[in-house]
Amino acid sequence: MRPSNKPLNILFLCTGNSCRSQMAEGWARHLFPGRYEAYSAGTKPKGLDPRAVKIMTEAGVDISKHRSKSLAELKGVDFDLVVTVCDSARETCPVHIGRARKLHRSFDDPPFLAQGATDEEAALAHYRRVRDELRTFVATLPDILKEAAQ
Repeated sequence: MRPSNKPLNILFLCTGNSCRSQMAEGWARHLFPGRYEAYSAGTKPKGLDPRAVKIMTEAGVDISKHRSKSLAELKGVDFDLVVTVCDSARETCPVHIGRARKLHRSFDDPPFLAQGATDEEAALAHYRRVRDELRTFVATLPDILKEAAQ
């Protein structure tokens, strides 16, 4: 059993670990310092998205030191909660991830949506919308974890 003063380990998982999971990790660290130890990983990591860094910085959250990583790199971390933030990651999420509770919330993929943008500002609008949706979701983690414990 985890000591009550030890932060809960939360993993945000997506395919590339370049955007959505990185933003979710950033929000969790920003909103709940010391309460949760947030991590992110990808089923097929491909590098940190510079636009994600830019729009998180606009919101006062620095993820510029984050890096894209695989789930294998976090082997040995005992997660309390694993949140898949894209449908592909949910489908490929390992069946056995320890005692962690699994939760799925699908968020649009900003890089995919930005491909059709007419200019950079239009592309960033997709990132900002998903950033704000992720913040709203991450802010509900205490309630989600409280319900799970009951």
